[in-house]
This record gives sequence, structure tokens and C-alpha cells, in this order.
Amino acid sequence: MTDTKKSLQDTMVHGDMTKKFLGYEPEHTSVLEMLTPFQGIQSFLRLPYQRDLEGVDISVYGIPSDISTSNRPGARFGPRAIREQSLLLGVYSDPFPPHKHSLRDHMKMVDYGDLAFEFGYVEELLRVSHEHIGRMVDAGTHTLGLGGDHLVTYPAIKEHARKHGPLSLIHFDAHSDDTNMGALHHGSMFWYACEENLIDPTRSIQIGVRHTLPEHDFNVLSGEDIIDMKGTEIAQRIREVVGDNPCYISLDVDGMDPAFTPGTGTPVPGGLTSMQQRQILWHLKGLNVVGADVVEVSPPYDPTGQTANIAAGCAIDLMHVLAESRKLYNQ
Repeated sequence: MTDTKKSLQDTMVHGDMTKKFLGYEPEHTSVLEMLTPFQGIQSFLRLPYQRDLEGVDISVYGIPSDISTSNRPGARFGPRAIREQSLLLGVYSDPFPPHKHSLRDHMKMVDYGDLAFEFGYVEELLRVSHEHIGRMVDAGTHTLGLGGDHLVTYPAIKEHARKHGPLSLIHFDAHSDDTNMGALHHGSMFWYACEENLIDPTRSIQIGVRHTLPEHDFNVLSGEDIIDMKGTEIAQRIREVVGDNPCYISLDVDGMDPAFTPGTGTPVPGGLTSMQQRQILWHLKGLNVVGADVVEVSPPYDPTGQTANIAAGCAIDLMHVLAESRKLYNQ
């Protein structure tokens, strides 16, 4: 062994910084726990896990529920899977391309944790969700929800509308979820939201719909409409519809083609590509977005983790959209 190699080895093993890096000093958190995806505490993007909202710009929360799923269950495991994939995408590579700046440099963000409820009871799910999301809204934070089946969007929209008035909904989905089925669940919540004046459908838009059509006057870019459209073109149409109205982005992963996101409860062929989906989100920066979510990831049907991986990438993109909105509209 050369003197140079021996010196380098000594530094690796005995250097003070390296000791902390490798976790040789038990009183210090190892940097490896932060950077290595399969080690350490699993919060979204390794954000602080806390419920103190003072000075917080963006709160991330999970709702592990598939209580209203009409087809394949498993979305209750979605928040955990998305958090896990975020450790690879947005921690190991920060900022996550194509974004140029790390959100940590100018935004205070927290992982609020999961909104735990007595499983099996829709009323309890809604009560707990209203209580916690309402607390975030009242604290002045922007919110990013991780689902969970799509019903979890309803209490978030209701709480943001309480503060901002009727919202513009930007909705990516294979289904309209605007159908009167006689009960509130993951296929009807936007019908109820329109009836309760939480959403202004004429200033809202649904993208990728190809299975059930809306009953209210939503603007729609169907699965057929988007086949030959670039993400930038779809984003421009969205901007024309919502203008500067306060808006909420809800991204159901089944809006994408199941070739990209097979791990979901109600897959329908003929959707967006994952790159189209991300490109659209990149070009929504500057809109007055007060909240967002990514829903319907079902890990039991996602054996390779690719659906959760794409969902995590989209969630990071939405964080950047929320951050830009916060800077521009100072809410």
C-alpha cells in the first residue's frame, strides 16, 4: 500500500467528519441515514416530522385510507410508499431535476405525519381530516396530501374553500369523480363539492378523463384530446381556464396510462405518459395554488414500486408549484 493510499484510509476511518458521516459517534445522526434511501426515518424528503406549524410554508400529510375504494383496495399503503420513494428522488438528488433550486433554501417545510382515524368509518375519516387540515389552513400553510383513495381530497378542498371561497380544481384522472351515486366516496366527491359551492366547475379543468364524464360544467381534456398534445400545451390550456383564481391540484395516478402507473385501484388504458404528467406540472408554476395532493397509489398492485416512484416525483413537482405560489401570492 502506498503512503498516499494509507493516508487516505486513515482519514476515512479516523477523521472527525468521517466518523460523524459514517455514524461511528452514536450521539450524532449519521449523514448516511439522511442520504441513503433505505436507512433512517422515513418522512417525506426527510423533512422534519412535526406538528408545530409556526412559520411553516408547506405541510405534507398522509391519509392512509382506502375505505371508499370501489374496485381494488390497497391505497391505505400509498402514503408510506410515496414517502419511501421520495428518499431516492428528492434527497439523494436535491434539487430534483429539472428544478434548479432546492426548496430547503427558502421554504420551511414539514411532514405533519399521517392523519390517523378509527378505520372502517367514513365519518371518522372526514372528521379527523377536517380537524387537521383545517388546522394547517388556519396556520397559513400550503398543503400537500398523500393518499389514500380519492375521497381524501374532499376534506382538503372543503377546508381551503372555507378560507378562499370556491376553488378552481385542476384534476388529473381517468374518471371525472363528478357522479351523483347517492353517497360520498372516491367516485362522487367532486359532485358533492360542486353542489356545496366548494368548486367553481366553469373555472376548473379535468385532464385525462376517459371512463366517466362529469355531470357539472367542468372544462375537460379527455384521454382522446391529449394523445397528440405536449405537456406544455396542456399546461397552457389549464392556465387559460383557471386564471389567477385560488386553485387546488388533485393528481390521481390513474390519470396516467397503466403502462406507467399500474399500481392503482381502477386502471384505465389510454392515459398520460409519466413525462407528459411531469411536464404539465413544471409549467403550472405561477398559478395561485393553495393546496394539492397525489392519490390512489396501491402498493399491492405495484410490485416494482414504479407507481409510487412516479407519484413521489409528481409530489416533488407539486411542492415546487406550491412554493412558487407562496412566493408570488404571499398567502
